[in-house]
Amino acid sequence: MIVRSNQNWFRLLFVWNGSVLQSIIPQLVFMGIVSSLAVLTQGRIFGEKIPLNTAPFTLFGLALAIFLAFRNNASYERFNEARHLWGNLLISARSLTSQILCYVPSGADKTNIARTLIACIYALKHELRRTDPVPDLLPLLGRARTEALQHTCYKPTALLNDVRRDVADLQARAQASETKLWMFDAQINELGKAIGGCERIASTPIPFSYSVLLHRTVYAYCILLPFGLVDSTEFFTPLLCVFISYTLIALEAIASEVAEPFSVAPNALALDAMTRNIERSVLELCGCEIPDEVVPVRPYQLT
Repeated sequence: MIVRSNQNWFRLLFVWNGSVLQSIIPQLVFMGIVSSLAVLTQGRIFGEKIPLNTAPFTLFGLALAIFLAFRNNASYERFNEARHLWGNLLISARSLTSQILCYVPSGADKTNIARTLIACIYALKHELRRTDPVPDLLPLLGRARTEALQHTCYKPTALLNDVRRDVADLQARAQASETKLWMFDAQINELGKAIGGCERIASTPIPFSYSVLLHRTVYAYCILLPFGLVDSTEFFTPLLCVFISYTLIALEAIASEVAEPFSVAPNALALDAMTRNIERSVLELCGCEIPDEVVPVRPYQLT
């Protein structure tokens, strides 16, 4: 993820890093070629004039813009929900750690529970991104537990179950009362809800047919547009069509990118930094040495 500071209006015109422009340049070049051909042929295909004017494009463009706005809102809802779920993970992890540290006698092994909790968060990050969690789990769990965990399909759930088992052992050894056990279990349930919510977002994308319809409509509009403008704008047709195509295609690209909040795209959630933040917070409560903070990319990069 890219963290941006406030920039003046002129600098924003030339920002490159984090913009979807770099991913849609081939499409814009294609639209420029189509528009240039429309100008060279005066809006004819195989010698036949295409009878188009600006009126239907105005009406259809308005409907398409509303459709794109609805698609972007649906994508952002997924992003916003994912952000809230990771915020809940941080709150519940802090609360559970603080409760165990304050309400359990000093003789209990509390650090082990904290490390298992941190490992659960790291395992969730890797599950959502479909990456290998071993490098992050080894320092927290040790080789034996990490290798045993490799045989499980849902590693975050397995580790959260280990946290619940460790808390139950505290109660079995008379180090935590029934009331305290209920209090700990409430925080563990909140962690489970957040994990389940993240898995739901990752495993339930926006319906493919919905995306295909929008994709086809945008490109059909952009390809036909120069043939409707060529009579009125003439040599300015390629410039206008590329600009309009940039707006529509970029909106579609942004919607697709934001709809996957757990990816490694520039505008996705900063899961590396968020996971490290939870780790630092839990370890600090335990009085342990905390690792360095992960800082997302900050500066604009200009072309």
